[in-house]
Amino acid sequence: MVQKAKILLVDDRPENLLALEAILSALDQTLVRASSGEEALKALLTDDFAVILLDVQMPGMDGFETAAHIKRRERTRDIPIIFLTAINHGPHHTFRGYAAGAVDYISKPFDPWVLRAKVSVFVELYMKNCQLREQAALLRLQLDGGEKDDAEAGDSAGLLAELSARLAAVEEQAEALTKQLNDESTDAAAVATAAHLERKLTGLRRALDALEPGTGSASSVPSQN
Repeated sequence: MVQKAKILLVDDRPENLLALEAILSALDQTLVRASSGEEALKALLTDDFAVILLDVQMPGMDGFETAAHIKRRERTRDIPIIFLTAINHGPHHTFRGYAAGAVDYISKPFDPWVLRAKVSVFVELYMKNCQLREQAALLRLQLDGGEKDDAEAGDSAGLLAELSARLAAVEEQAEALTKQLNDESTDAAAVATAAHLERKLTGLRRALDALEPGTGSASSVPSQN
């Protein structure tokens, strides 16, 4: 069973959170509410999120300050943030949002379809990254195994074949996603993230190929950044 991605919704108004849940429920992911910046930071201490929808205008800790805290933490700095605001103060206000680390900035009232489409891109990228980490973990187990006898070598060949097949499926999905993003001229941040994912997949494929009989040894496997 594929684990669902978590999406963090941050807004001090319950009716806005309810509206976001109604819009994003079709994605069939786990939606987590936070009614303040402090509550959002607390949720980020224990859970991993695919994307954060963050209201700008909140009492106490506003969206900009909340985003600054998120970007300072190593655990959360790479989580995409989409700012939501009911007030349009012009280019300077928008620039402040991007400077705070947002990947997108949407003014209310927003088009539900557009918001859902943008969020779905980051959810898909998150799921691909999770698959990549899983393949990398299995590969590290293989590399750490050391010398094996003939029986274990047979098991290793089976594991390598399984890893190769699973990686091929992820590569195909990542390639299709990158093509879709390029064709639709989606946000530059999403396109860049997809390209980074494909580079990581390429590195993992080289490492896996190096383990195949006749193509090299574990000592020649490049390290993964």
